[in-house]
Amino acid sequence: MSDGTNGAAADAAERVAIGISFGNSYSSIAFTGPDGKAEVIANEEGDRQIPSILSYVEGEEFHGTQAKAQLIRNPKNTVAYFRDYLGKDFKSIDPTPCHQSAHPQQSDSTVAFSIHDTTDENPSTVTVSEITTRHLRRLKQSASDFLGKTVSAAVITVPTNFSDAQREALVAAAKDADIEVLQLIHEPVAALLAYDARPGAVITDKLVVVADLGGTRSDVAVVASRGGMYTILATVHDYELGGANLDQVVIDYFAKEFIKKHQTDPRQDARGLAKLKLEGEATKKALSLSTNATLSIESLVNGIDFGSTINRTRYELLAGKVFSQFTGLIEQAVKKAGLDVLDIDEVILSGGTSHTPKIARLLQNIFPEKTTILAPSTSATAINPSDLAARGAAYQASLIQEFDKEDIKQSIDPIVTVTPHISNTIGVQLVSTDESEESGAIFRPLVHAETALPARRIAQYAVPKDGGDILVRVCEGAREIKVTKPEPKPKEEKDADADADEDEDEDFDSEEEEEEIREVVWKVTKPIAEIALKDVKAGGKVEVMININSDLGMQITAREVGAKGGVRVAVEAPKATENGSA
Repeated sequence: MSDGTNGAAADAAERVAIGISFGNSYSSIAFTGPDGKAEVIANEEGDRQIPSILSYVEGEEFHGTQAKAQLIRNPKNTVAYFRDYLGKDFKSIDPTPCHQSAHPQQSDSTVAFSIHDTTDENPSTVTVSEITTRHLRRLKQSASDFLGKTVSAAVITVPTNFSDAQREALVAAAKDADIEVLQLIHEPVAALLAYDARPGAVITDKLVVVADLGGTRSDVAVVASRGGMYTILATVHDYELGGANLDQVVIDYFAKEFIKKHQTDPRQDARGLAKLKLEGEATKKALSLSTNATLSIESLVNGIDFGSTINRTRYELLAGKVFSQFTGLIEQAVKKAGLDVLDIDEVILSGGTSHTPKIARLLQNIFPEKTTILAPSTSATAINPSDLAARGAAYQASLIQEFDKEDIKQSIDPIVTVTPHISNTIGVQLVSTDESEESGAIFRPLVHAETALPARRIAQYAVPKDGGDILVRVCEGAREIKVTKPEPKPKEEKDADADADEDEDEDFDSEEEEEEIREVVWKVTKPIAEIALKDVKAGGKVEVMININSDLGMQITAREVGAKGGVRVAVEAPKATENGSA
């Protein structure tokens, strides 16, 4: 028995684990070094964002950027945008993204591709599972070459709406690539983990929107982070909204320029369109970094060379409708979670399309000033959005790679991970018993809704006015959005303002902004316990600690900071109702 245990421990110790972000458009690999920092690994071409594409030329396999270049010369033997087909029935897929590459076909109800992947004259039928295995094998090889040791395991990210069949197909494909899947984690959780698991990061209770804006699809999740535990409150998905929509704006702009000069539409030519797509994406990326970008294509159509420029202002104007779709999707997720933009503490922009400065700036206008927008153009501490999922997966891999298989299996079992949560926020009111003005007591949240149980929270509060006898009231609270309409300006003042401002539109906008003030207010909904503290010093502080058990029983302690002793109260668990959700 002991030999088997030692063998399992040895296997775990010898495991070399990485994080893999397997995207529909791009994939990334990351590794956590001895210093505890996760770094994204470059492949042999020096790419950290590796196109999820495989191409075959006379039996030779090309991968990543080299394979992407084959979309122009060799599209029928180039497989792209295949991740979302994994584990799906052929009848349920949308083949639209593959119009410029190898087309998906039916093979025993699953998805396959007919490609010349050998020197044989007849094409091979290669299933999407086999393509996934080949892709993961190449990622594993790149990581092994970079690290100088053979990678044997990985934590892989998946969208929140990946079905059980898709998850099983991914694990099986990875196994065929000689990769032990330690865990599949959701992409938004991986992005959040990339920030929270950084050495020196301070973990706080917060509500976070993670917007994963990819190449062909967008996924938004609202996540409650409570004591370092994550609960997904709502998700929304758009399979037709991504970087490709912004690429199309650039393609259409340059195509119209070409038509003006040469009376020919390059989009009608398959090869011309493929060239425009490749260079259009590069131009879009350049506009994220600079205010102008140049597109240059040799022999676009009919042997005609084409070159032109576009500035960021024009691009943002043309792409306005697409940008509003991105922000609309994010607002939809917040609404679906039953929240308001005022409730959100952080917005994390993840995925390649998140590099676009305009999206982050629009979100700054939608969310209140206190909300941190974590994107390269709005935050100096923002991590590269393309790296987030792989980094988060690498952190998770470093945490569990030394566990044996049974421990990993137990740690991610629903019995462990699906814990009860409190559904209502619990907070504290401090009331001076010397005064009758109880209505002025402010409710201060201490244990937020969606906190996993058991939970322990502790906080200090300044006492009201001159101290004395203080009543510490612990209660449940509900937040409301208070809307205040300011007094209208006198007519003369409005006229003066209009004369002073040359731009009538701006004046109109500023009046619109002044129409109402929205703020979060808390109201007490249910008392839980009251604790009296005598003779608290003026200017003093009271410390309140709450322990909540899994059955919702509580132990509450209140004491004056700096004074001896304290008062402890136990609150019994409710008997008839279950107040928890997974």
